[in-house]
Amino acid sequence: MSEVEDFKIFNKWSCKDVEVKDIALKRYIQLRGGIIPISGGRHEHVRFHKSHVHIVERLANKLMFHGENSGKKLKALKIVHDAFVIIENRTRKNPIQVLVDAVVNCAPREETTRISYGGIVYHTAVDSAPQRRVDLALRYITDAVRKKAFNNVRTIAEILAEELMLAASGNPNSVALRKKQEVERIALSAR
Repeated sequence: MSEVEDFKIFNKWSCKDVEVKDIALKRYIQLRGGIIPISGGRHEHVRFHKSHVHIVERLANKLMFHGENSGKKLKALKIVHDAFVIIENRTRKNPIQVLVDAVVNCAPREETTRISYGGIVYHTAVDSAPQRRVDLALRYITDAVRKKAFNNVRTIAEILAEELMLAASGNPNSVALRKKQEVERIALSAR
């Protein structure tokens, strides 16, 4: 992997000192990019090239997946920016490092799949591919934020910041972390 350029995301936070602690996910958490993390969808026509999209942009893309934010990328990026400001003010850490730690902590290592054998369907445990681990971690985080923000007086940026901080620290109050543990528990019982 080539050296990360010293572009600052949103012209504030550098990715140069961000470290991915899980060696399996290092290749799939992209930290190279520009000031505004917008790739313009150039990755979508080549298989598995979503791993070349900056992790902040992938979070914003997952945020605009359902509901009110559907297709509104600038709104999703504003939510992510506001959440990063809140994270920096509360933790005094680089919010991109907090995001990467949250993704690493919420990525399930094992899950189940259905196997049909002679008309009988049963579940068996399988290892998760690293790219799927990153996808699932981002999905768990954004689903948790979406559910917490529904009919809530707090803004979605505040809830995203709280969920990222809880997941990054490994706090069991994180909904995304609990979802990961549930998936791994089911896979353990399906061995």
